[in-house]
Amino acid sequence: MKNKIWIVAQREYATRVKKRSFIILTILMPFLMAAMIFVPLLLSVIGDSGRKTVAVIDNTGLYANALQSNDDYLFVPTDKMTPALRSDSTDVAAVLMITDNLVDNPTAAAIYSRDEVKRDMSDYINNALTKAVQKQKFERYNIPALNEIVEDVQTPVEVATVRWTDEGERESMTEIFSAVGMVLTTLIYFFVMSYGAMVMQSVTEEKTNRIVELMVSSVKPFQLMAGKIIGIGLVGITQMLIWGILLVAIISIAGVVSGVAMFDPSQAAAISAASQMPDADLSMQILSVVSSLPLAEIAVLFVLYFIGGYLLYASVLAGFGAAVNDPQDTQQFMMPIAVIMLFAFYAGFYSAMNPDGPLAVWCSFIPLTSPMVMMIRIPFGVPLWQEALSVALLFGTALALSYLSGKIYRVGILMYGKKPSLKEMLKWLKY
Repeated sequence: MKNKIWIVAQREYATRVKKRSFIILTILMPFLMAAMIFVPLLLSVIGDSGRKTVAVIDNTGLYANALQSNDDYLFVPTDKMTPALRSDSTDVAAVLMITDNLVDNPTAAAIYSRDEVKRDMSDYINNALTKAVQKQKFERYNIPALNEIVEDVQTPVEVATVRWTDEGERESMTEIFSAVGMVLTTLIYFFVMSYGAMVMQSVTEEKTNRIVELMVSSVKPFQLMAGKIIGIGLVGITQMLIWGILLVAIISIAGVVSGVAMFDPSQAAAISAASQMPDADLSMQILSVVSSLPLAEIAVLFVLYFIGGYLLYASVLAGFGAAVNDPQDTQQFMMPIAVIMLFAFYAGFYSAMNPDGPLAVWCSFIPLTSPMVMMIRIPFGVPLWQEALSVALLFGTALALSYLSGKIYRVGILMYGKKPSLKEMLKWLKY
């Protein structure tokens, strides 16, 4: 029996991994994912390099001193607008014109440029002029040092979030944990939905083309279904492993180029220490949080939840695919499955706001939703007993549904000319 299942699985696996579309998608996708991460960073560094000159025409004479030059912008006072400032060959990036007192007329300032004005430039100028207007208004109250008093009162407070772990204290960054969890949830949803639908499509096509009639003459229906599910599942695992290896290689190469070894424990410790400094950059803090994640645990559980979720949904879809005579009839059975998976997907995203809440915990134990929801919770830390119970329930339910779907598959795969209802399919379970 095992040999026949393995023969069917080998056939399904070899047929799909040799397809040109599979090879192209498997190789290109990691590079596209890496490009989505690194290209914006490179463009932000390369595109905005150099100090930009901004000409300031202040007809009021009140605000020129409020615009302080820095490493990004050089503010140059100018008497009036000239044709040279408007020309394409000018070195001036933009012209700021102030025509009236901004206290009385807040819209009396405008930035002119040949190109679209960058958001960071307009924000810097707006903030500088806003502070200058506030200072003018303070002076109208004629209270000594009122500006300094208000600035002293408006002291921003930043409350640090620190998590106690077995290794000691470390900074908590919920946003990074949520982002990692959402990426994992999206991948699980994508893989399970795609390869589950692939099983259903394959079963339906073989039944429609009557190829299955030849196959069941030498292979039992359950063996055929099991081999098909295993073979297509191995295709998904292969694609997942290749993506993982290529992503690690790409990130490692990028780290060498940038001087940051992401997977070097000694450097990860240095990054973590640097992130605790008061002036630590946000990127340092992100690297610290990512390096502190249980990456091995996440990888193992990701594979387990993919296998369990895939077996569960693929078994159900294989049974439905065997029951229909026309590929278009699969929609009536596909819709409920899609709704359940979509609910699990959104439940996972909602759980990111409260990973230990009732919805997140209960959906982590329900086999139909646990693959998506648990991926959100794992970066935040989940008790071992919850992980073990969730995986056990998932695989137990997947095996039970595989057994029940096998009965539906055995009856439906050779039944033609009749469109079965769900009630009739439930009767097949008794055969």
